[in-house]
Amino acid sequence: MTSKVAFHTLGCKLNFSETSTIGTQFVQKGFDVVDFKGKADVYVINTCTVTENANRECRQIIRRALRNNPNAYIIVTGCYAQLKPEEIKEIGGVDAILGNNEKFEIFSLIPEFNKDAPSCVHVSATEELDKFNFAYSSDSLGRTRAFFKIQDGCDYKCTFCTIPLARGKSRSTNQDEVIGEFKKLIDSGYKEIILTGVNVGDYGKKIGSNLYLLLKDLLSVEGDFRIRISSIEPNLLTDDIIDLTASSPKMAKHFHIPLQSGSNKMLQLMQRRYSIEDYSKLINKLISRIENVGIGVDVIVGSPGETERDYMDTYEFIKELPVSYLHVFTYSERPNTKAIEMNGSVDFLERKSRNNMLRILSEKKRTAFYQKMINKEVTVLFEDEDHDGFLYGWSSNYVRVKHPYNKNLVNNLTKTKIEGMDGNICTVLNSNQITSIAG
Repeated sequence: MTSKVAFHTLGCKLNFSETSTIGTQFVQKGFDVVDFKGKADVYVINTCTVTENANRECRQIIRRALRNNPNAYIIVTGCYAQLKPEEIKEIGGVDAILGNNEKFEIFSLIPEFNKDAPSCVHVSATEELDKFNFAYSSDSLGRTRAFFKIQDGCDYKCTFCTIPLARGKSRSTNQDEVIGEFKKLIDSGYKEIILTGVNVGDYGKKIGSNLYLLLKDLLSVEGDFRIRISSIEPNLLTDDIIDLTASSPKMAKHFHIPLQSGSNKMLQLMQRRYSIEDYSKLINKLISRIENVGIGVDVIVGSPGETERDYMDTYEFIKELPVSYLHVFTYSERPNTKAIEMNGSVDFLERKSRNNMLRILSEKKRTAFYQKMINKEVTVLFEDEDHDGFLYGWSSNYVRVKHPYNKNLVNNLTKTKIEGMDGNICTVLNSNQITSIAG
């Protein structure tokens, strides 16, 4: 009988791409991949440790897997496993704990999944996290969009973040290898490639390259596709990258740019590498150079030292920025970070209130941006799934669009005009306006 494996991923798109790569290894070994809710012989849990909630959720998921099959072999890997292996080992039923160096070596480290064998821990020290493994995953049916890992680790020392401890120093591999893997994705039928990493804008700095040079080479690859950058630090979004995005139809007109706070005092406490003046200048530069550019923003509320005045400065700063949406995070205390030792802890209820206010602002920003796009032409990549008679897709500038189901539009980069809004989604109703630009 064929063995079954199930996967659960916590955290960022980078984690999802790595889980997908691990899954491919299991398939090559003859395993059937089943839903995590079902009964499997092996459960692999790829963890995150950005917040305390991620750690708590990991523990809950381990127990859920054991309820599904008490005799299953449980493997925990990823950032939580890297930072807290002994803590995980204390959770009953866990059989193997693999760090971020070891997550792609399951079959060499664990010759057989024997529940009766003693639990094992394979976790390299942080200073030994130096391996780079390509990874990619699809976020929808039909091989439309692939998240493609090109970079790992981070050299920044933000006071709130555990990622450098869990992922190690910034690293990437040479352009020829990246281009080779990129071509495989294009040949497999993916039409949008999202470049991911811990700090994507840091690509190539230790190997004599940079993200701009890589993008130029990727854009020269033949095929019908577009490239999206998952997230990029404001100090790494250069004029060259902006101009390339403005000039190339194969570059998505969208950037996700972490801000974290609209208070210079808080940015300094966080050890960020820019001021609010720098950030505002960058956003306005993007607006002026790239027509209808979509801009997403990360912001953290409730960090140590954030007063009501600091928070309101952040709120007012973002309110005036011409951005499209926010990703709002509530600060949580993380061991082995500078922030946990800082004074000025913010009450948990106050953190929640600040988060809610910014989430409402985000919806207002998104709605205003979508309304601005009505009667404008966009390029949409439609996904291969029928949602009650509708197709959904993303435009180049990251507008969610729906259209009456038409299988001829699936996985084609398609020019169309946005006609209106249905709730928080833009609509395209007249298929006569559709013109495929696919090759």
